[in-house]
Amino acid sequence: MYRATTRGVEVCVEPFFLPDQSEPEERRYVWAYRVTIANHSPATIKLLSRYWHITDGLGRVQEVEGEGVVGEQPELEPGDSFQYTSGCPLATSSGIMMGRYTMRTKDGDFFEVDVPAFSLDFPDDQVSLN
Repeated sequence: MYRATTRGVEVCVEPFFLPDQSEPEERRYVWAYRVTIANHSPATIKLLSRYWHITDGLGRVQEVEGEGVVGEQPELEPGDSFQYTSGCPLATSSGIMMGRYTMRTKDGDFFEVDVPAFSLDFPDDQVSLN
């Protein structure tokens, strides 16, 4: 599990490989990642947008930006948490993801929350054609 805390907002990420959706012989490797966002701050916050920086095993970079996460813009009271699962396909058997969320407090204060860098690694018990 990977963790980062920014201004009292903790982000935990747990990536896992999806062999049933992957086709290594076609150079298609798919991971899912479960994210938990916990608000340990004294403010009510709303997640407005996300940014991902994805680097595959050959150093190729893909950037993804958009509103919310999995179609939602959760609002978290102090002590609340929100969990979601999403996925990432790559053409290589490894990669690294990192990112950030843009948040807004009820007072209108905007701030960025770091998502920790996490690795996407092909399991050792699989055969890689990378």
